[in-house]
Amino acid sequence: MSKGIITHSSARPEIITGLSLPVDETPELLSLRPERLSEYVGQKEAVETLAIAIEAAKLRKEPLDHVLFHGPPGLGKTTLAHIIANEMGSRLTITSGPALEKGGDLVGILTHLEDGDVLFIDEIHRIPKAVEEFLYPAMEDFAVDFVFDKGVHARSHRYRLKRFSLVGATTRVGLLSAPLRDRFGIFRNLDFYSEEDLIVITRRSAHLLGAMIDDGGAGELARRSRGTPRIVNRLLKRVRDYAQVRSDGVISAKTVGEALALEGVDEKGLTRLDRRYLQTIIEFYNGGPVGIEAIAATLQEEADTLVDVVEPYLLKTGLVLRTSSGRRAPESAYLHLGLPVQGKCFP
Repeated sequence: MSKGIITHSSARPEIITGLSLPVDETPELLSLRPERLSEYVGQKEAVETLAIAIEAAKLRKEPLDHVLFHGPPGLGKTTLAHIIANEMGSRLTITSGPALEKGGDLVGILTHLEDGDVLFIDEIHRIPKAVEEFLYPAMEDFAVDFVFDKGVHARSHRYRLKRFSLVGATTRVGLLSAPLRDRFGIFRNLDFYSEEDLIVITRRSAHLLGAMIDDGGAGELARRSRGTPRIVNRLLKRVRDYAQVRSDGVISAKTVGEALALEGVDEKGLTRLDRRYLQTIIEFYNGGPVGIEAIAATLQEEADTLVDVVEPYLLKTGLVLRTSSGRRAPESAYLHLGLPVQGKCFP
């Protein structure tokens, strides 16, 4: 009997048939991620560093050195991991720090990696300490150490791994332990995108989605996307829906403004949560300084959510100040919210 061929007489005809079925015509899930470095927009220094390292590794026929990306969410860390695997012609294995609860979870993944494979660990700073220690010999010596039995009968065995590349991503690089951080050969910070780069990303995504967008619409979306490609792609889909239902299908600056008003996104890209955060500092705590835990308690939000999601862009644009005594709202925050600034003392 030939392998992979069903010959049993009871085989259902819908399984083996020459006809084109609806499932065969179902389009694949559309991804807006670029697949090659040449398609990647922005982060020029990081891209150039990767291009040189990848080319050198391919010339030497070696795996790429371990890479760590850090920066706010949505700036392309996961996308770059996919690109690295594509450029190296390797298989990509994806996991995350919180998913690796026990050492056996990580060891199971490591022992299934083949030569040149890329292992991507998102939120790598959340790996438990006991699990992290398995990574040290794996990254340096491509081996993991097992201890059998206990007490006087304890013995150690070293299991050799295939040579792989680890790509780590974190939004809070300060929480990474020094031993783990120092084992990465390529260490790059991803910063917020410029408006010009976001316009290019908006046009590319609109083309992939089959949406019509003019110069004004692309510029307005870029200005309201908080310097983040993930946000511009998310807002583009919502504006596309609005343009198809409430407008003529063309995304213009006016359409963007009307659609994002429904989403609660203002002209600077601030969401309702961002504005509530600023209003809390100004109205409840007289402009600050106030600690992040107090703000989180007042908003009934997790402090980590405010630190990782809300604060990076507000700090970047100067709408909030982080001082040794707590968060403060500068004059620009009052002006943006349309609140009176008379008699206020600003840093």
